Amino acid sequence: MVHIRSLPGLETRQNDLDFIIIREQLEGEYSCLEHESVKGVVECLKIITRRNSERVAKFAFDYAMRMGRKTVTVVHKANIMKLGDGLFLESCRHVAQLYPHIEFRSMIVDNCCMQLVSRPQQFDVMVMPNLYGTIIENVAAGLVGGAGVVPGVCYGHELALFEPGTRHSFSEASGRDIANPTAILLTSCNLLRHLNLSDYANILEKAVLKVIKQGDMRTPDIGGCSTTTEFTDAVLQQMEHSSRLF
Repeated sequence: MVHIRSLPGLETRQNDLDFIIIREQLEGEYSCLEHESVKGVVECLKIITRRNSERVAKFAFDYAMRMGRKTVTVVHKANIMKLGDGLFLESCRHVAQLYPHIEFRSMIVDNCCMQLVSRPQQFDVMVMPNLYGTIIENVAAGLVGGAGVVPGVCYGHELALFEPGTRHSFSEASGRDIANPTAILLTSCNLLRHLNLSDYANILEKAVLKVIKQGDMRTPDIGGCSTTTEFTDAVLQQMEHSSRLF
């Protein structure tokens, strides 16, 4: 799950964005079922099951209801992949009937990509199969400042894994002290809230957002020239200031 939102003081082409991308991560094209049937011919199997489709749909609607979101949009390619994506769409539509107070929408992935860069404000909660989610997460991250500012989390049946939303390695930054720590810091806020430590999460989040809004400490990817260390030190100073107010 990735939270796409505009950050205060960070100028981008699109403003006032606040939407959630939820993707199924157990199957789809990423099932890793590939084989070479004959020399030079490779088959890649895409797996879609009703069970996992309904599971991720229920998660999306439960999240929307819990967080006061009004709309869930399922992204698919059922017009072409009538059985695979058709099952995913049908499963989401079935689950939607259990949530009459949340509006259900469906959108073909091609159109979704266009809508993301032209009218992204229309989205609230989005749910989709694995591969589409990988692509759409990256497009959406570009709308709000890039991979360095987007937090993420993966929820399982028993465990949760907290990591930056788009998970770019950015190997070019290795050892240069220029990587943007915003995504991992905001991801840490998600972790703290998951552990019912919301007060600490709020202190950290407010400090990160204030440093970005002030604008004098930004890493190169968001238009600044500060180092990772300088940005992090500025966040720590804001946190120390906040703690003295209590």
